[in-house]
Amino acid sequence: MAIKKIRLRKIKGFLSILLLLTMFLGAGLLPPTFAHVTAENSIVQKLSYAQSLLEQGSKFYEAERFAEAATSWQQSISAFKANEDELRQAIALGNLSLAYQQMGQWSEAETAIAQSLNLLQTAHQKNIDTKEQIIAQILDIKGRLQLAQGKAEDALNTWRVSLDIYTKIGNKRAVIQNRINQAQALQALGFYRQAEKTLRESTQILQSQPNSPVKVAALHSLGNVVQVTGDLETSRRILQQSLEIASSLPDKEAIADILLSLGNTARVQQDTQTAIKYYQQTIKTATSPTTRIQAQANQLRLLLQTEQLSAFQALSSQIKTQLHDLPLSRATISARINFAQSLMQFRKKTAADSPSWLDIAQLLATAIEQAKSLQDRRTESYAIGVLGRVYEATQQWSDAQKLTQQALLIAQAIDAKDIGYQWQWQLGRLLKVKGDIKGAVAAYTEAVNDLQALRSDLVAVNSAVKFSFREVVEPVYRELVDLLLQSQSNSEVSSENLAKASNTIELLQIAELENFFRNNCLNAQIRNPKKDPTAAIIYPFILPDRLEVIVELPQQRWLHYTTPVVEKEVETTLAQLQENLPKPQTLRQVQSLSQKVYKWVIQPAEAALAESKIPTLVFVLDGWLRNIPMAVLYDGKQYLVEKYNIALTPSLQLIELKPLEKGLKAIAAGLTEASSGFSALPNVKRELEEIRSQVPSTILLNQEFTSKTLQNRINSLSFPIVHLATHGQFSSKAEETFIVAWDERIYVKKLNELVRTLEQNRPEAIELLILSACQTAAGDKQAALGIAGVAFQAGARSTIASLWNLDDESTALLMSKFYQELANKNLTKAEVLRRAQLALLQNSRYKRPLFWAPYVLLGNWL
Repeated sequence: MAIKKIRLRKIKGFLSILLLLTMFLGAGLLPPTFAHVTAENSIVQKLSYAQSLLEQGSKFYEAERFAEAATSWQQSISAFKANEDELRQAIALGNLSLAYQQMGQWSEAETAIAQSLNLLQTAHQKNIDTKEQIIAQILDIKGRLQLAQGKAEDALNTWRVSLDIYTKIGNKRAVIQNRINQAQALQALGFYRQAEKTLRESTQILQSQPNSPVKVAALHSLGNVVQVTGDLETSRRILQQSLEIASSLPDKEAIADILLSLGNTARVQQDTQTAIKYYQQTIKTATSPTTRIQAQANQLRLLLQTEQLSAFQALSSQIKTQLHDLPLSRATISARINFAQSLMQFRKKTAADSPSWLDIAQLLATAIEQAKSLQDRRTESYAIGVLGRVYEATQQWSDAQKLTQQALLIAQAIDAKDIGYQWQWQLGRLLKVKGDIKGAVAAYTEAVNDLQALRSDLVAVNSAVKFSFREVVEPVYRELVDLLLQSQSNSEVSSENLAKASNTIELLQIAELENFFRNNCLNAQIRNPKKDPTAAIIYPFILPDRLEVIVELPQQRWLHYTTPVVEKEVETTLAQLQENLPKPQTLRQVQSLSQKVYKWVIQPAEAALAESKIPTLVFVLDGWLRNIPMAVLYDGKQYLVEKYNIALTPSLQLIELKPLEKGLKAIAAGLTEASSGFSALPNVKRELEEIRSQVPSTILLNQEFTSKTLQNRINSLSFPIVHLATHGQFSSKAEETFIVAWDERIYVKKLNELVRTLEQNRPEAIELLILSACQTAAGDKQAALGIAGVAFQAGARSTIASLWNLDDESTALLMSKFYQELANKNLTKAEVLRRAQLALLQNSRYKRPLFWAPYVLLGNWL
């Protein structure tokens, strides 16, 4: 069916990517108004009528009858003005601003606040503390207004001024509420860790105090920020605590807000039914139409995700009807855009003709006009950019480009890189369609530059909450590499483009690893890489229609070759190879599959590698390739390990190339007995004894191998080698990556606590971390990402790990040979591992890849 051109003549001309979370000021706590102020009795009596209007307005406000509250306060302002009571007039103006904010009348709210603060400058009050208290509270209202308008930095600065006043006059309760407010602004600015620290300190103070709305708000805010930073179980626990306290208080809207947050946490945990249950409870409980529509919008996305399409359509109709009645605010505009995006996804998923593109575009046109009326430039940019996507989807390229450039200009004007990169990416796609490859590359490059500038903000955020890394970050890097490696006019790809493509691949690897951790812990480890003249760096990269390989030889000589094989075939081949490698009777299948991969990755470079006489190959692997040991690649006669030393790295920028220092000492820990649901490893004792016979070692076996003991030993003495012979699992998810100690599973995020005094750039850092008997999570194409996660979290310069759990007798033999060779100071770690693997390969009992292939070296290979 032909799509008619969408004409939206009224559109002349960030929303945060966080469309699904409730991060309102006070987290369910209605901002307090002023009803009483200490003053002389005669003045109170004289102004009793005006005071009663002030109190009546507060009652209307608490009942969420905001228009009636505004009317009462306007009348009180006139009465106070007639009696020349500037102080109370200022209080009423502050309250009036709150009512205007609730109704979305932002310019009126700004005017009321400005008038209030001007009056307070001249108002006379004998009790200076009372006047300063009122000034601080008016500043709190101003900060709320600024945050609602997307001016988070201004809000933070305003609240810091009011905090100084509260601290000076000793109002401890107001100090805590102020810090909760500041945490909201910090989150809006992307400073999630700082916000978490602020809220934890506040909740600690409140713990011993009676239940109150402030206590609920603090816990709710903390639960939200912990949710965003990825500790989902802790988030759920804190939110439940907040809900229990809120249930003992009369504020039902606070309960609804918390239920909404609990639904979001359950959604992130992929507990879909629980999430839907929480959203339905929110809808029933909420008195605020904004909270209700947010819960409905979140539920709508889950219905689409779980393909409950009839329920999706029914709920869509409800939301569409309710949108017209919502008060104007950033949250309601967000709900409108969120709804439009869900409808776009529905059309994409079902190829349905309804809703029409015109209907979706009209939703976004309304959102743009509303954002303009709020003077909310971020939201305006986001709405325009999403409208550009509608035009992109309907192949109206010229209009799509105009809208995208308009959205981009606004984002750049307010330095909103977190949405600006999306419009650069969108612009790159549109230019690519038009055949402007040079322009597309420039746009994609700017998108990547914005993402790099945003690293410290984005990585702190749980991808499933704020954005999907796989959907809205990773493709930017991948599509840029795709463009850079496309030859123009049948000519070869330039060395400049090959260098840029390989650097982009490394940037993607770092972004993936930081997304794994949800923090920017790699910042301090990034450095200008040193070159190893004895190594070739190989970048195989999987694209939808082909496998690309870039090889950097010494002296910056570049090779580039392409295999026209679709992504599905590559992934199927690699998955079959991964499945067969640990099996005892699959040698023929393993050799056949690994030869196929060899032809893709190595064969075109055979002659150049032989000519260069390079002993070491260093791989920067992509996707499923990470789960395959490159040592096993087979040319029909020999495995790759028989010809080359082999190492892996996520990025050369994370590697410090330096030989292993002399005076080796090791701490070796392991389990022979069954533990934590894993089977016994009877040969681990022999493995540890073999290590001690070669290297001075401290041994921790079974009950001695607890997380606390390991921590104490590592931090009390300098051990260049840490060898852990125990079960473990590597996964693309940090919460599923762990090592088994006697007393518990040590999850990857806890590793930094075990070795917290050690850093890679200090002399006592772990030179070599060895993890034997571990395995990659089945069916996880990014599972080996967990090896890099463990390595960098432990601060190890080099790590050797096994990709699958294997015969522990052969492991003992391999490790014995490894430590014998390690004593030879003329050998690199890569050469030492190769010799140990060849010792098994040449042993008739262990010549199958099952035994010698699982070991990989990650990091510094010298």
